[in-house]
Order: sequence, then structure tokens, then C-alpha cells
Amino acid sequence: MKLGEGVEAAIHCAAMLAGVEGAATMPGAAMAEAFGLSPSYLLKHLNALTASGILESVPGPSGGYRLARPAERITLLDIVLAVEGREPAFRCGEIRQRGPARLDASVYVKPCGISVAMLKAERAYRAALAEARLSDIVAEYVSDADPRSVAANCAFVERHQRPQKSSSTKQA
Repeated sequence: MKLGEGVEAAIHCAAMLAGVEGAATMPGAAMAEAFGLSPSYLLKHLNALTASGILESVPGPSGGYRLARPAERITLLDIVLAVEGREPAFRCGEIRQRGPARLDASVYVKPCGISVAMLKAERAYRAALAEARLSDIVAEYVSDADPRSVAANCAFVERHQRPQKSSSTKQA
């Protein structure tokens, strides 16, 4: 299974936003800079995260993005589905019913064994992602990563976060 690069960017941005204090926000351009991404490319993924209720978008000159709910309530599955969509990665096209050896549709009463196996694997994959909480990933990074990396990332967030006067301003 291959996930798009946008999934990696979305997870990193959500993890970065988990470090933003209180109601503060982080501009999308700053996150794009942090990860060496095109701002317009990243904006597409930030919009998907906002539309799915993972992020909040705060308008205005001191606006930006912040988590819409606590990191403990955001899973990797939430982020993957926001970016990649809810459709299964494997979609059976019933190609066994095509070609010169195809038979009458009544022969294909049982589900395709390949489809059954692939969808079983997808359920396991999604279950594992549903158990992985953003808060746990951030905590593991803080405890296990090289302290220089943690310090550099914390300093970046501190420099680029934008304090907000009130957390009641929400825009999806």
C-alpha cells in the first residue's frame, strides 16, 4: 500500500500544531517552510484536515491553523482518511468475470477471495492507525529523539506561533 506524500506532510503539521500553546495558531506558510514544501501544495492538505475537523483555520493577519481538538483525540487514521479519503485502498473490479474464460454471473456467487483477503488486510491496517494517537507520537518524539532536534523544533514553533485573543473564532 502506498500513501501519498500529503499524508506525511499532514501528520507532521498536526504534530507541530500539537506544540502550539493554547489558542495560538501557526501560519501555513511557516509549516511549509519547516518541512521544505510548497505553500500551495501544503494548503491543499491543511484544507482537507480543516474540512475533516482535525484542524481549525483562523482568518486574518494573525490567523493560521491550530488543532480543532486535543491531540489525544486525533488518530493517524483520522489524518490518513482526511487526506486520502475514506474509500478502501483496494477496490475489486471483479476482473475474474472478464476475458475469454468468463462464465455466467451465477458462477461468481461467492466473493472474490483476493478481495476478501485485501479488505481483511485493510481493516487490520486501519485498526492499527486508529490506535496510534497523535499525542503518543509527539510524546515519543520528545522522549526519544535527539534533544537538538526537539529543541530546534520547539524553537521553530515558539518563533512562528501567533497568539490569539480568543479561542471562540472558528472557521472551517
